[in-house]
Parts: sequence; structure tokens; C-alpha cells
Amino acid sequence: MLEIGSLVDGKYKVLRVVGKGGMSVVYQAVNEKENKIWAIKEMHRESVQNPEGVNQNLVVETELLKRLDHPNLPKIVDVIDTEESLLIVMDYIEGNTLAKAIEESGAQDQDDVVDWAMQLCDVLGYLHSRVPPIIYRDMKPSNVMLKPDGSIALIDFGSARLFNASSAEDATWLGTMGYAAPEQYGGHGQTDARTDIYGLGATMYHLVTGHDPSKPPYEMVPVRNLNPSLSSGLEKIILKCTQRDPRERYDNCAELTVDLQHYRELDDEYIREQDNKWKIFLVCAVIALIAALSALGFKIGENSMRSAAHEISLEEEIIKEAESPDYDDLNLSSERAKEDVEKSVHDHGSGSAASE
Repeated sequence: MLEIGSLVDGKYKVLRVVGKGGMSVVYQAVNEKENKIWAIKEMHRESVQNPEGVNQNLVVETELLKRLDHPNLPKIVDVIDTEESLLIVMDYIEGNTLAKAIEESGAQDQDDVVDWAMQLCDVLGYLHSRVPPIIYRDMKPSNVMLKPDGSIALIDFGSARLFNASSAEDATWLGTMGYAAPEQYGGHGQTDARTDIYGLGATMYHLVTGHDPSKPPYEMVPVRNLNPSLSSGLEKIILKCTQRDPRERYDNCAELTVDLQHYRELDDEYIREQDNKWKIFLVCAVIALIAALSALGFKIGENSMRSAAHEISLEEEIIKEAESPDYDDLNLSSERAKEDVEKSVHDHGSGSAASE
């Protein structure tokens, strides 16, 4: 291990140990000339059983991070290769791991967990969109840093690999038991984006329940079995993420993000309320339709009655006119006029005959 206060590569002064893993130690260091804090990850060759494999993993991690540019990923600034160890100098991420948060306060608030999960979906989606895709393969609370501003950073790429479409399964088995998907242990096909979705589901499980799936009995039960107050919608999401068969999980992080954004709407209670609202709407709509049809029927009936009444009124007026003296005088005048015309025609005819 590096000594506290020692100078690495003549410019990085080691300040303290900030984290330890199965194959590495992470230190906080300062470049006093630049007055900037960095993180140094040390991989000691003699402390592991497979130094060649460790060296290969570290090289992979270094090469991966050099090519990545995402706000939720640390940047590598230096790589130092010594006889005893390999050192990576990278951005120092202020804050604590999510594993530390669980250790200090137990299960985390589900709204916070959903927010962190959406941020992790964003960074995982970025990795999966590289050409070729990068599969992280070691998602767990201890590999996620929580910054003071509430944002997260994904660290430790020692288990990451490039997706190879021509490979039937992974050549090496890497990951953490309890968080690792079944396909990471061989015999279930190679790892892909759905492998990281499994790890994210296991991470959410640990965060909202406080139960570590990497400890015996190495199982995950529906989260509401452990805490009935949790959202049934979130429970559905976690269950889908952690299906043994990759085909039954979310296909990608974009699909998972959509459900996380609307996890409350997946709650059984919310769905029942929406069903009830829909039923009430249908009943109201039917009542409104019946009322409208009734009103239309009344209107048609009213118009028919008015039309009939109008016709009756006209008939009564005609009858009255026919029975009135004026109507008789009019008929008499018409008859007299007719007689006068006939008489005039007769007289005219008689006069013409006399002339001849």
C-alpha cells in the first residue's frame, strides 16, 4: 500500500485512504503545484492470485475511461506503472458511496432511490450506446458515489467489457454475487445491456430495503414483503429488472427510465383509482347521453305538437271565414258578377244577329 504523506511520481502527495475493494485501494491525493485534489487507484500485483488478469482488467478500465466523456463518470488524467503496482490517477469524486449511506442510515427513501436510478440509467445508457457497447457488469451501491449536490458518479470499471456480438458467452466470470446476473456466471449466454439492468435492479433492492443481496441467503424477495409501505409500482420495476431470464427484463435503460419516471402510476392503488374514475366517467357519459336523447325527444314532441296546433288553428280560421257574412257576400258578389258576364255576352250576341 502507498504510505500516507508519500509522493507518487514526484507530484501526487497521498493524503488518506478513501476506499478499499477486493483488488484495489483508492487514495485521496493532491498535486501541490496545481493545488488540485485527485483520486489514485492502486492495484498491487502481489496481493492477488491472478496478477496477469488483474493487470488486464486495470488496463481495460484505463482504456475505457480514457475514451469516455459523461458528467457521471470520472476522468483519467494519469497512469503510472511500477514494479509493485499499477496506479490510475483520476478525478476525485467528493462524497460517499451509496453503500456508506446504507451503512449509516439503513434503507433509503424510495423517491431518492428512483432519482439515483434514473441518473444511473442515463450513464449506463451512454455506455451501452458506445460502439461497440460497454457493459459495466459490476453495478452495486459501493460502486456509486453520491455527491453533496445529490448527483451520482459511477466508479470502478474493473469488470467492464466490450460487447462482442460474435461471442456466445463471456470468457471470464466477473461481478459480485447477489448483484451479478445469472449470465455472468456462464452457461446463460453473454452479458449485454440487460445484464447491467439486473445489477441496477439489485442495487435498488438493497437501497430501498436495506437487505444486502450479496449476503446469505443470496436472494431477493418482493420488496413489499420486507416493507409494505413501499410503492407496488417500484416493486414491479425491481422484479422486472431482476428476472433470471434476460428476455423478461427491460430491453434497455430508456424503457426502464420511462417506468421509473411514472412509477407511482404503476401502483395497484393508483390503477384502481384510475379504473374507478374511468367507470364513473362512463356512467356520467351514459347518463348525459340519455339526458340529451330525452331532451331531443321532448323537443321533437314539442315541435310536433306546435305544428299540429298550428294546422288546427288554420282550419278553424278557414271555417270561421266560411261562416262569416262577409264570406257569403263575397260568394254572392261572385255569382252576380258571373251572371252579368253571361248576360253581357248574350246581349252582345243578340245585337250582332240583328245587325245582319
